[in-house]
Amino acid sequence: MKLLNYFSLIKFSHTIFAMPFAAIGFCLAVFGSAETVFTWQAFVLVLLCMVFARTAAMAFNRYIDYEFDAKNARTAVREIPSGKISPRAALVFCVVNALCFMMAAYFLNFLCFVLSPVALAVILGYSYTKRFTAWCHIILGLGLSLSPIGAYIAVTGEFALLPIIFSFIVLTWTGGFDILYALQDEDFDKSQALHSIPARFGRAKSLGISIAIHSLTLVLVILAGYVGNFSVFYWIGAALFIACLVFQHAIVSPQNISRINLAFATTNGCASIVLGVFTVVSLIPMSFS
Repeated sequence: MKLLNYFSLIKFSHTIFAMPFAAIGFCLAVFGSAETVFTWQAFVLVLLCMVFARTAAMAFNRYIDYEFDAKNARTAVREIPSGKISPRAALVFCVVNALCFMMAAYFLNFLCFVLSPVALAVILGYSYTKRFTAWCHIILGLGLSLSPIGAYIAVTGEFALLPIIFSFIVLTWTGGFDILYALQDEDFDKSQALHSIPARFGRAKSLGISIAIHSLTLVLVILAGYVGNFSVFYWIGAALFIACLVFQHAIVSPQNISRINLAFATTNGCASIVLGVFTVVSLIPMSFS
């Protein structure tokens, strides 16, 4: 079915990486202040913003990179190189979702609407970064990191320290695991003069850089717990999240990267859900204190 091709094009299942953090930002705003209340309208609009923005970003990434994808044996089966979706259709799909994102932001509040083009510039601009910087993984993390602070602003119309800390958690966590994922294309990136941490530093050093970035994630997770003064539920979720970070590095080595997909998709999907659920659970009683 054509619709299923579009779901595959944007890897809709990978929405799970950032969605729980958007939920954290939303709940920080709703349950963390006596001045804000839960409304279904805000909840649905935040959800739509998240889906539309990520869909636009993924569709644009596939459109921009389809010529490279066609040359790479790992990605040649993707929807545009294989002819299931035309490049023009993918671009139109991206534009429609970008406009829907801005419209949803408009109905949230003025600050969200004003910042929506900035958010689009970051998440769409990422697709170009492999052409000029090895640190493109951090730009990807920056794009996903907008989810907690964006959801918070959607409800409150202002910035705050704690959701910003969670945004940095997403930035470093995503950047770290994207380096692992890029190990699969080290040789291809070099052959096409594309930039990535593995292409620049090699497999062993790239794993070390990923570990260093995830060590910063660990520090930020602990910092968020102290700044937020969360209940024990948060710390349980934080411990499980950190365990997922350790596990994905334990199953990937310079000699063996065969379990990259387990480290990338399964482990990080579980990490995101666990931290999101336990953080939200720890927040809910705060609204009644």
